Amino acid sequence: MGNIFTTGLFRQMLRSATPVALAAMGGLLTEHAGVMNIGMDGMILIGAFVAVAVSVVTGSAALGVLAAILVGVLVGAFFALFVVKFRSDEFIIGTALNIFAGGLTVFLLGALFGVRGTLRTQAGLPTVDLPLIDQIPFLGEVLSGNSLFIYLTVLIVLIMWTLVYRTPWGRWLRASGEHPGALRTAGVSPEGMRWQASLLCGAFCGLAGAQLALGNVSMFSEGMSNSRGYVAFACVIFGAANPGKAYLAALMFGFFDALGYRLQEYNISSNLTSMIPYVITVIMMVYVVIRGQKKKAAV
Repeated sequence: MGNIFTTGLFRQMLRSATPVALAAMGGLLTEHAGVMNIGMDGMILIGAFVAVAVSVVTGSAALGVLAAILVGVLVGAFFALFVVKFRSDEFIIGTALNIFAGGLTVFLLGALFGVRGTLRTQAGLPTVDLPLIDQIPFLGEVLSGNSLFIYLTVLIVLIMWTLVYRTPWGRWLRASGEHPGALRTAGVSPEGMRWQASLLCGAFCGLAGAQLALGNVSMFSEGMSNSRGYVAFACVIFGAANPGKAYLAALMFGFFDALGYRLQEYNISSNLTSMIPYVITVIMMVYVVIRGQKKKAAV
């Protein structure tokens, strides 16, 4: 057990959890607005591809991150156009977006760079050493020297909680999903709030893709989102669209994902260990359903 629960395990937990947490911050916005966005996996994948592609061409990780965010906003606008404007089924549009993203990134990988499978870049996100904390045994080894976005994610969670629960914009956002008629009577368009939520969700998913590709591995590979968008959606549901609770759920996913990698060192099949975080995600969703049924029964 001592060889498994090491500093490396918890460092990997943070790395695995951060893209999921960033996507969940966007997913909870659309969830509050009354839109079920299961297209986040495709948004993450497109963001990861664009981040690496731009960093390869320009040699700048910062431009790669910026491009990923901008493309994420465009994909979010595409999603909102069909779901909010044309009132299409959000489940169908989200599924189509995920399938489209997988095919598009594979096509562009070959068409633009002439490669198949993997595209590597020399420009990765910078790491940050935390003064004083890096001197603390164990804790310093876990928290210091990580990608910049791992620390920014904690700040983003705090900002999102304040934005959703302590500002007029947050009240309008929640009202657009819970009481759209009352919000419209107050002079605020529920559709406008859903557009804003979808655009912001796309931006966060683009940022998640940039962290996944440039902060974790410095490369893009086909299908590298690996259902993280679905896991992010599960974190939103599990955390009742609360930023803090969704972040904790993402950390739980990251822990079991890291645990799966560590167990591979003990000759346990990777096919088995890779199932662990997703099985935990399914258990999370079952728990949510049972909890909801108990609440209804109590009422």
